[in-house]
Amino acid sequence: MGYRLSKIYTRTGDDGKTGLADGRRVNKSHPRIEAIGALDEFNSSLGLLLAELQDQLSAAPKLEAIISALAPCQHRIFDMGGELAMPEYQALQADEITRIEQTIDAWNVQVGPLKEFILPGGSRLIAQAHMCRSSARNAERRCQALHSSESLRAEMLAYINRLSDLLFVAARLIAQYQGCAEIHWQAAEKPL
Repeated sequence: MGYRLSKIYTRTGDDGKTGLADGRRVNKSHPRIEAIGALDEFNSSLGLLLAELQDQLSAAPKLEAIISALAPCQHRIFDMGGELAMPEYQALQADEITRIEQTIDAWNVQVGPLKEFILPGGSRLIAQAHMCRSSARNAERRCQALHSSESLRAEMLAYINRLSDLLFVAARLIAQYQGCAEIHWQAAEKPL
């Protein structure tokens, strides 16, 4: 296999445009590039969470289950970016959505019903999972913005939506595995 990137800088983007895999040049502020960028940010945030989970395995071995569920998602997010860069390319399959939904359902049984709104925090890992969740929501908004002008596959839109749900439940499960209490939201007191 040849090299995927033989040269890192090309100088072709200095004019504010970038190339898609089909040869088209678009503005770097184009909704398609915004969506690709948001997916890249999300994937980077997820990579950090996975690294931090790995670092905490000796203290909480059950975290391995979360790593096992989230690690494949990095590859699928990259696939999504590939689909956006190469509109004819279709890598993401519906069975990935089913896998995530099954994981969410299983984890929800473990953490139990949510009785209060919770805030991000309690531990670094919990907060990082929530950062990933909010990053997934941002990527979803960017994909939906693109979808409003250029149709995206339903699998992509459903997958990115489910990822934020998965990360919300993952944050709750991390809290359980770390023995951290969830931080419940407290409404502001009403003035007298």
